Amino acid sequence: MSNPRVLCLGEILFDCLADQLGLKLEEVKSWTPYPGGAPANVACALVKLGTTAGFIGAVGEDEPGNELVKLLQEVGVDITGVQRHPTAPTRQVYVTRDLAGDRTFAGFGQYDTTEFADTRLQVKQLPNLLFQEADFLVLGTLELAYPESEQAINRALELAEQYDLKIVLDVNWRPVFWKDENTARQKIQAAFKRVDFLKLAKEEAQWLFDTTDPGAITYRLDSVEGVLITDGENGCSYCLGENEGILPSFSISVVDTTGAGDSFLAGFINQLAQQGIQKLRDAEIAKQIVTYASAVGALTTIKPGAIASQPTTAEVEAFLATHHL
Repeated sequence: MSNPRVLCLGEILFDCLADQLGLKLEEVKSWTPYPGGAPANVACALVKLGTTAGFIGAVGEDEPGNELVKLLQEVGVDITGVQRHPTAPTRQVYVTRDLAGDRTFAGFGQYDTTEFADTRLQVKQLPNLLFQEADFLVLGTLELAYPESEQAINRALELAEQYDLKIVLDVNWRPVFWKDENTARQKIQAAFKRVDFLKLAKEEAQWLFDTTDPGAITYRLDSVEGVLITDGENGCSYCLGENEGILPSFSISVVDTTGAGDSFLAGFINQLAQQGIQKLRDAEIAKQIVTYASAVGALTTIKPGAIASQPTTAEVEAFLATHHL
């Protein structure tokens, strides 16, 4: 395949979703594992939408790791940047769900968060060649919680800056991955000055900026080209270039919200890659791009699992032809 236009760096894992809704962790009787991990979700969603993508991250040399690498290959994601760790296991996250399908992260089973392969991403094994050809680097913040993967993130940012990639950060803050909230805030905020586009959930915007206004955040950072804030069933808001807007969510029947934000981000990047970032200066096109992203996110919620439910371009276009915001 040709070199991927988008590099997604971070974790790929199994989300073990509770089969029974509305129960606490200790009450759940059975779990179903679904492939996930925000950067991997974004990579898979991009490929399904027709934008080439590569995944950079570490998994164990174990059966879950084999399954996840195979899945990436089947979807069509470039795996040049996948590292295998000989002893650390592939991460599995246990996820409980309320009666509405909304999820709560409930721990890592028998392991401590620091023991998984994704924390061991090696700087020296980063595929420099991919950065020379790509247009975008997408990353989250979980890897900043662990020393080895933090070094890899910083090196990836250097490579992205060297080769003039647009850097997209999805904060995706999960307290369960961090030892200390204040350390998390400091490290995440330090990364902001290096990114071009920032995606936040509403709660993350409040936590990091004391506001949920994307225009105010853009003004405060004074270095980003766009800020997107998602708020689940309440829709999203954005500031892209000089254009600000608020969009409601599409009204559909939700089965599982896992990965919806990742699909939203993939839809956004897909449209940037197709139309060009300069088009964001046009208020109507900026709105259309975010509407497209919202449709991709919405369609991901109608089936369980993050990757399995991601739509194709044809499905998104058919949906947009019959649904309007």
